[in-house]
Amino acid sequence: MSASQQNYSSKQIATLALSAIGVVFGDIGTSPLYALKEVFHTGLPIDESHVLGVLSLVFWSLTMVVTIKYAIFIMRADNKGEGGIMALMALALFGSHDKPKRKQFIVTIGLLGAALFYGDSMITPAISVLSAVEGLQVIAPKLEHYVLPITIAALSLLFIVQAKGTGTIGKMFAPVMCIWFGTLAILGVSNIIHQPSVLMALNPYYALHLLLEMGWTSFLIMGSVVLAITGAEALYADMGHFGLKPIRYAWFGFVFPALLCNYFGQGALLLQNPEAIENPFYLLAPHWALYPLLVLSTLATVIASQAVISGAFSVTRQAIQLGYCPRMPILHTSGEEMGQVYIPAINWMLMVSVFVLVFSFKSSSNLASAYGIAVTGTMIVDTVLAFIVIQALWQWKTVISVTFLTVFLTIDITFLSANSLKIPSGGWLPLVVGGVLFLVMTTWIKGRALLVAYMTEKKVLFEELEEQLKDHELVTVKGTAIYLTRHLHGVPQVMLYNLRHNHVLHDKIIVLTIVTTDAPYVEEAKRMKIRSFGHNRKFFRVKLYYGFQQTQDVRRALKLAVEEGLGISTDFVSFFVGSEKVSFKRNSPMPNWRRALFRFLIHNSSSAIEFFKIPVEQVVEVGIRIEL
Repeated sequence: MSASQQNYSSKQIATLALSAIGVVFGDIGTSPLYALKEVFHTGLPIDESHVLGVLSLVFWSLTMVVTIKYAIFIMRADNKGEGGIMALMALALFGSHDKPKRKQFIVTIGLLGAALFYGDSMITPAISVLSAVEGLQVIAPKLEHYVLPITIAALSLLFIVQAKGTGTIGKMFAPVMCIWFGTLAILGVSNIIHQPSVLMALNPYYALHLLLEMGWTSFLIMGSVVLAITGAEALYADMGHFGLKPIRYAWFGFVFPALLCNYFGQGALLLQNPEAIENPFYLLAPHWALYPLLVLSTLATVIASQAVISGAFSVTRQAIQLGYCPRMPILHTSGEEMGQVYIPAINWMLMVSVFVLVFSFKSSSNLASAYGIAVTGTMIVDTVLAFIVIQALWQWKTVISVTFLTVFLTIDITFLSANSLKIPSGGWLPLVVGGVLFLVMTTWIKGRALLVAYMTEKKVLFEELEEQLKDHELVTVKGTAIYLTRHLHGVPQVMLYNLRHNHVLHDKIIVLTIVTTDAPYVEEAKRMKIRSFGHNRKFFRVKLYYGFQQTQDVRRALKLAVEEGLGISTDFVSFFVGSEKVSFKRNSPMPNWRRALFRFLIHNSSSAIEFFKIPVEQVVEVGIRIEL
């Protein structure tokens, strides 16, 4: 059961809130390293009016987007305790089950949001760690040429340890991030004391005045202000691990105040010393504290990167379970936490992508030009899906739901428009990555739909099969044959192939279908449905139901079936699994440009034997030719 579904005591909530600080807020918590610096790198004058205007924009962006939109509204949309874009999409689909066109729209924008999330997953580790190590340029300018090697070394270690699991290292996350946020607050307050006038930026007048004064240039400013809210969706995505209350308590009680103190402290420093724009974060600290701050910053950014990488693993796993992308090997790195998984293909692809980014852009300022557009795209998707949930499931009054959509979609589109100016200077990169992944997922879904249509056309009912078997002499062998199929009706193609070529029937025939539900978890008591049918022979249809957050384990389910009264011996069971070889007709509805991609995906998809944890020594794999 997820954290959000349980009733915790005050002490347990406090413990979870502490843990959440170590995981949930890493991305947004390391934004002070570069956000304010990038805003003024747009050419904005550093004087009282403009500094107060920027601080006001940062404050109200954090308040409207992170606090009100995510922490107060969207986090209420939990799918049995789980959050994240896949959970929100499943929730929206549940509320639109009788509207096919709306379902198609929900899946399309949900997959687009998930695809953009991977673009963000590439940039976050690169810009975060690079901005931390760039503190060397302030502390010891002569060591500037070591920035890139140290960044690559830190990131290499991070990606290598993923295979070992992050459980042990994860225990250090909360203390380090608590020290980090405490340090942010202390550095900020120590500078605000010298220039308390910066607190006037809490007044939204300064934000509006800046936007109106700067006109078209305000778009450049908003494109950099968005750097302060990157990581907002993590509050929602990690809700299943920690729960709604712990994340809210951590945000309102510690993280949000610490961030505000630091941003306002940087603003106070700039009013006193405009030349500090070189690196306002590090120049907040006294000289004796710079080296410890460099180490702490690097640790904090590595932790932030870890959270994003784990998020990529989690989203990929959910997409696989829901049938939106090909199966990949998924390794569990913890015997206690089922949410801790490692997907080698995603890990190494992310690592190579991050290295290419670091070597190509070479500085956090250059990377900032590519950062933001993927984040804002995902935020728009969250807003639209949340609006559908509000209308379809919560059934709020139209005025309230439309107001929600209008206010937050206006903010999101403003940020997206501002970041669209970054496309020529690097923003194209996450869009290309997102576009390629969206193409892969939609091709996979289209191909799977054609496979279902093919199987439906070739479908033979068990009653029809029994009639056909009356006129054929078949050899009966002892034991149980289990035919794995993704289809809920009819005789599996693997079984028809076996009968046609081997003319053999087992004493007992079980047709096994694994169903992934729109819910994150299915209780073990509701895991299995068994139905027997057939006159002359014992046919059974067994359906296994799993949530999209759960591991599908046939070996364990078989033991459960025996306990449920299915009279079979696990020692005399043979699993028949189809190995599909796909080709296309000339008039296939699959476009030519998608065919090669789908063949590549299905050929490289992880074996059902490995993925569903079927005992290898009991498997018979049957090759099936399919022409779509």
